[in-house]
Amino acid sequence: MQLYNNLSAKERAALIKKAGKERLTISFYKYAKIGNTEIFRNHMFVAWDQQEVLGRIYVAKEGINAQLSVPAENFDNFKNHLDTITFLENVRLNIAIEHDNFAFLKLKVKVRNKIVADGLNDDSFDVRNKGVHVNAEKFNELIEDPDTVLVDMRNHYESEIGHFKNAITPDVDTFRESLDLIEEDLREHKEDKKLVMYCTGGIRCEKASAYYKHKGFKNVFQLEGGIINYVRQIEAEGLENKFIGKNFVFDQRRSERISDDVIANCHQCGEPADLHTNCANEACHLLFIQCESCKEKMENCCSTNCMEINRLPYEEQKALRKGQGNSNDIFKKGRADHLPYKKDLRNIFETLNTTE
Repeated sequence: MQLYNNLSAKERAALIKKAGKERLTISFYKYAKIGNTEIFRNHMFVAWDQQEVLGRIYVAKEGINAQLSVPAENFDNFKNHLDTITFLENVRLNIAIEHDNFAFLKLKVKVRNKIVADGLNDDSFDVRNKGVHVNAEKFNELIEDPDTVLVDMRNHYESEIGHFKNAITPDVDTFRESLDLIEEDLREHKEDKKLVMYCTGGIRCEKASAYYKHKGFKNVFQLEGGIINYVRQIEAEGLENKFIGKNFVFDQRRSERISDDVIANCHQCGEPADLHTNCANEACHLLFIQCESCKEKMENCCSTNCMEINRLPYEEQKALRKGQGNSNDIFKKGRADHLPYKKDLRNIFETLNTTE
């Protein structure tokens, strides 16, 4: 029984190109109690490998979080398989706005302690006591209410290229950082404001809404299905789009364009740009925003030092990396000091506090 990939990413890409078949990029999550995560993981891998599913899936005792790519012709079989699993029957599937056949090149089903790294002790509060789920129409109404505080539950590099109008965008690197920060800065508004949250597909808001209700917030709402589902709803129902820019996604596409607005800047020259790239130097691999001009000038690198290293023969680069861990820049997501136009740190609730 095969429980691992037997093709490299390069080999898989060649097969996908040769097949020439459309693939759908899909994400879904479900909080549920999973007894034996290893057995469940193995079952999912075998079933999905047979259907040519590729992607990144996390399984934990608290549920499943999946981002994947499936051949369009296999979608019905894929959905039917999900429906045979009790807690996944009729689970909401967030189908991407823009598809890329090469979004994922391997099938990775991993067992984790949590399906989202939130740093919370779930035994300390009722994770089932979640906020009110709202659709796109109700969400649009709520965020126009002066008594609403709209909070983006994503990280700084996600909201930097796109977010809802008037949203508070915490300048944080991780989801776990934002939880206590938001609770502290909104402590005076637990009863008089409506706390409305959103994220990419809804999973972060599921846990956050229960946490904030536990912390005493009386009116907690979350966008059902996140940004991905919102965009599909406004297009289907002819609603006004209140999202500006691009939606960051965690696959090879890196983003989906939602509006024509370019709200970010190249981290190297400051010109309007909203395309994330990874530094071509494998020892760096920093994620940052780079315009086409800098991309050509800097050869897809974040610095002249990385550019010089990347010009070396592969074996020389490999020798330089031997015994060295990855640069810490790989975790900074655009915060490296040598990027002159990186996003500046700021008080995320400055606007709210100065208008009262």
